[in-house]
Amino acid sequence: MLRAFSTAATGMSAQEMRVNVIANNLANINTNGFKRSQIDFHDLIYVQEKSPGSESGAGTAAPTGLEVGNGVRPASTLKVFSQGELEKTSNPTDLMIEGEGFFKVQDAIGQDRYTRDGSFRIDADGSLVTSSGYRLQPSITIPADYKQITIGRDGRVSVTAGPNGDLQVVGQITLTRFQNPSGLASVGENLFSETPASGTAMDVAPTEAGAGTILQGWLERSNVQMVTELVNLIMAQRAYEINSRAIKAGDEMLNTANRLIQ
Repeated sequence: MLRAFSTAATGMSAQEMRVNVIANNLANINTNGFKRSQIDFHDLIYVQEKSPGSESGAGTAAPTGLEVGNGVRPASTLKVFSQGELEKTSNPTDLMIEGEGFFKVQDAIGQDRYTRDGSFRIDADGSLVTSSGYRLQPSITIPADYKQITIGRDGRVSVTAGPNGDLQVVGQITLTRFQNPSGLASVGENLFSETPASGTAMDVAPTEAGAGTILQGWLERSNVQMVTELVNLIMAQRAYEINSRAIKAGDEMLNTANRLIQ
């Protein structure tokens, strides 16, 4: 009976972890470019009392075995990289990727990071940067006297600048792809980092190799679906409650056994 206690306890712990993941999804429902996570579970090792096919009598074999599991454990969290909701902002430095690519930026210590958040701004040096001040890579500098910025679906950045309003091409935005995006590590601030599981970063031009195209004046919102997350939350609560009832049932059975000798 004591095995039931520890087994049900693993179930409660697993559902607690599931609620934590759901809470993070809901907390980021308005975060640009956020990708929801889902948690996967594995069952724990089994105690095998009798193996399938073992001899059950003279010349006969048992068609099934007898085994008892020891519960569950969280195995991994999977980032779901489905396209988020589209929002039109008409801000010329707001960019959205329609496809599988990532923007590459450089953080404060010079490391390459990757993001789906295209809410870029122009800093004091004229560079396109994230809201945290991380520069888009390759770096693009906007002239101080610019009047209009145009960014094509192919990532080419042009500005109208100068006293005559001349059109100038000032840079080319590239996108980054990974063999396994779900293997990227989340580092906060809407950023991901490369890992051995994600594969090597592949820098490509927009419209090439499935990286997608760029839409100017649009943002990709979170792909969190509130209804789905709330349903998952209810299921996690019920599973937690059921596991606690299993512990209570085991306690009542032990209490009954104890009374037999009184």
